[in-house]
Amino acid sequence: MVTASHNPKQDNGYKVYWENGAQIISPHDKGIAKAIEENLEPWPKSWSTEEALKSPLLKDPYQDIHTQYFKAIQKHCHHRDINKSSEVKIVHTSVHGVGHTFVQSAFQAFDLHPPYAVEEQKDPDPEFPTVKYPNPEEGEGVLTLSFALADREGAAFVLANDPDADRLAIAEKQESGKWRVFTGNELGALLGWWMFRCWKEQNSDDAAEVKNLYMLASTVSSKILRAIALKEGFHFEETLTGFKWMGNRAKDLLDQGKTVVFAFEEAIGYMCSPSVLDKDGVSAAAIAGEMISYLATKSSSLSQQVTNIYEEYGYHISKNSYFICHDQDVIRSLFERLRTHSGQKDSYPTECGRFAISAVRDLTTGYDSNQPSNKAVLPTSRSSQMITFSFANGGVATMRTSGTEPKIKYYTELCAAPGNSDVTHLKKELDELVDAIVENFFEPEKNKLQPKPE
Repeated sequence: MVTASHNPKQDNGYKVYWENGAQIISPHDKGIAKAIEENLEPWPKSWSTEEALKSPLLKDPYQDIHTQYFKAIQKHCHHRDINKSSEVKIVHTSVHGVGHTFVQSAFQAFDLHPPYAVEEQKDPDPEFPTVKYPNPEEGEGVLTLSFALADREGAAFVLANDPDADRLAIAEKQESGKWRVFTGNELGALLGWWMFRCWKEQNSDDAAEVKNLYMLASTVSSKILRAIALKEGFHFEETLTGFKWMGNRAKDLLDQGKTVVFAFEEAIGYMCSPSVLDKDGVSAAAIAGEMISYLATKSSSLSQQVTNIYEEYGYHISKNSYFICHDQDVIRSLFERLRTHSGQKDSYPTECGRFAISAVRDLTTGYDSNQPSNKAVLPTSRSSQMITFSFANGGVATMRTSGTEPKIKYYTELCAAPGNSDVTHLKKELDELVDAIVENFFEPEKNKLQPKPE
C-alpha cells in the first residue's frame, strides 16, 4: 500500500502486508529485502504494461473488499436506534487524504447522521496545502479548519484521520468554549472501555467467556487496559512498538480460537475490529461516533467518561517527549552507561534521583529482571535501543531510539491505584519523575541533546 501517512509531503512510503492480513515481520521482511537487493536493475520486460494487463494475477478487488469491509464493521454497531435519533453534531476531516468517502460510508453503515466534512481538506491532495504536517497528532494546528467549521455548525466534536486514514484523533468542545484534543492514550482508554462494554452486553449469559478475551497495546502505550483487564477478568498483552506486532499477535490469538476485541498504540492508532489486522481510522471513527451518541443519551461527554474510567480503574497519567541527537556514538554511550551502571554488564540503576526502580526490561539485549530467567519474553533487536524502567511508585518509563528520525524518545506514565484521585498530586509526582529521568539518564547538557522544539 503506497501511503503518505502522517509524514511531511516529501516522505511517501509504503506498507507491505503478508497473506495473514498483517504487516510483515521477520523473516518475511528480510526475504523481501533480499529479493530487492538481488534485483536492483529493472527487468527488460518490467515496463511492458500490455503484458501486465493480460496477467491472470491482475484483478481489482476494490468493489468486493468495499462490500465485505462495511459488512464486517457493522458487527460493531450495537446502538442503531440511538444512532438514528442522535442529535449530536460531528465534524470530520480527512486532512487531504483518502478518508472522506469511507468515513461518510461508515457513518451511514452505523445509521449515524453524516459528519460535516471540512471542505478544504476532504479531497486527496499530495501537496497538503492547508497544513504544515498532515499529522492529527500535532493537534491544534492541523485542526484549525475543523474547529472553525464546528463553531459555524454548532458541533461539539471533531474527528480527524491522517492522510492514509489509519489513525484517528478526536477533539471535544468544553463548557469553557475551549477545545480539548484527547491524547492517544486517553482515546485508547475510551475505545477500550467501550469495546469491552459492548462485548459484555452481548455476552452477558456466559460469564466464563471473558477468559477467552484479549486486548493488546504496544509497550510504550498506556497501561490502562492492563488495569481494566485486572478488574474485569480478561487478558491484556503488550507487544513491541508498531502495529505490525499487534496485528500478527492478534492473528496468532484468533487462530487459537481467542477473541481479540481491541488493540491500540499511543500514536492514535486503534484496531477496533479484527477484520482488519492493523490500525484503522475508518472503523474507529464510526465506533467513536456511536460511543459519543450513546454518552449523549446519558448526558455525559468524552471528557466526563475519561474521568469515570480513571476513577474506576485508577488514574493513568502520561507524559511523552523526545530529544534530538544526530550523533550515533552519543546515543550508544548514553544507553551503554545505563546497562553498565556499576561497571559490569546488566547492572542497571536501582534508583533515579529520589525514585526507586523496581524492575528493568531491556529489549536491545533481551534482559528482563521481572522474568525468572532474566530473559525478556518480547522479541529483542540489537539494531535499536529500548529500555523500560518500572518504579516503586507505579511509574513506568521507556527510553527508545526512533527507527526513522534522529530522536531519543521517552514515554512515561504514572499508574495510580483506583481510589487515588488527587490528580494535581499525581501530575506533580510524574513531572518530578520525568525531571529526574532527564537529569540522571539523558544528561542533556553533557550529551549536547536538543530538546523537542516547542
